[in-house]
Amino acid sequence: MITRFKPEGMLDKTPGNKEALSSPAALERAWRTGEILEAPVLLCDNRMRLHVDLGCMRGIMEREEAVYCRPTETLKDIAIITRVGKTVAFRILRFAEENGERVAILTRREVQRDCIYEFLAHLTPGDIIPARVTHLENYGAFVDIGCGVSSLLSIDCISVSRISHPRDRLTCGMYLNVVIKSIDKELSRIFVTLKELLGTWEENTAGFRAGETVVGRVRSIESYGIFVELCPNLAGLAELRGSGNTPVRCAVGDTAAVFIKSIIPERMKVKLVIIDSYPSSEPPEPLHYYIDAEKTRHIDYWEYSPQSSTRLVETIF
Repeated sequence: MITRFKPEGMLDKTPGNKEALSSPAALERAWRTGEILEAPVLLCDNRMRLHVDLGCMRGIMEREEAVYCRPTETLKDIAIITRVGKTVAFRILRFAEENGERVAILTRREVQRDCIYEFLAHLTPGDIIPARVTHLENYGAFVDIGCGVSSLLSIDCISVSRISHPRDRLTCGMYLNVVIKSIDKELSRIFVTLKELLGTWEENTAGFRAGETVVGRVRSIESYGIFVELCPNLAGLAELRGSGNTPVRCAVGDTAAVFIKSIIPERMKVKLVIIDSYPSSEPPEPLHYYIDAEKTRHIDYWEYSPQSSTRLVETIF
């Protein structure tokens, strides 16, 4: 879905945004056309106003213009303070003089309001849109789905392969594509999902063969075995004892060299043997999408399980 309402940070380095911030005359043109711009916040003063670095000029955003709030919501200072050091989307309201300096008076509130009613309100479950990870919690990741408007990506929707925390897959500031999972119109909340873009069981196993030894990441240690992730939507089960019936010593998060014993489509199983493992502090690997968001902007149905499987894993939007 093509839209001018992007997650904050996506416009910052674009030629159009750079040109608009290049001179006072260019800023005036952006003001007249109502163009959405982006720039970093330098500080929040004692009047709870945000000071934005426009390059050729200073921008001032009054407290009530920093965040859009619905009539039932209350604007909290923390929502303003946490913008310092981050890039924000805004529109220029007017120009003014402050202590002998010409400044631009900005609004983020109006941009977010327009994003909600002109873009987000028209989305339906199954739509694929860009997003940016803003912060991580045990239960999921909050993502910006347009001009700083937040949505929840719950941990069970991040991938088919189980993870203990969203940080296993995502990092703050990361851009990604997501699918609209559901819309709660009463609460005015949008929930998104990611796993449907990361490939089916067959697509993920296509890169592996029985008899190979490959690299994986230990994701879970259970009483019946050890789950090792081979890629975000595929994990195999390794026995608790390795060769020679020696107990396997590893921890959740370890990188592991694993031997693939067998790949069984009917049971959606990949059987592994852990050859070696070691602690790893490597960041999450870049996501590989099996659906091109540039060509496919909506999906109605996704089936993870192969046709030969006795178990059906699907998502109906």
